[in-house]
Amino acid sequence: MKTLTIASARKSLSSLLNRVKNGEDIGIIAGDRVVQLKAVEVVAWEDSYLWQEYNVTPGEWQRFNRRLKTRRAKSDYTEFNGRFNAHAFA
Repeated sequence: MKTLTIASARKSLSSLLNRVKNGEDIGIIAGDRVVQLKAVEVVAWEDSYLWQEYNVTPGEWQRFNRRLKTRRAKSDYTEFNGRFNAHAFA
């Protein structure tokens, strides 16, 4: 994988994106991590997994997301901090 700094990636972003679209592995160094650029295929809703497997419409998906956000806002969820605490989940 070819890695670049943010500054050098910014200078040649167009050509980098073309290289990624052609299959080259490129990463950008951001702090102590490398963020990989990846081309993805965007599909129409009718070709999506939710539609093909479950016949979920875009409106149904939006309503589900709103309900989920409302429920999460009302509840007190324990956030996972990277260390398992059995008492927090009892």
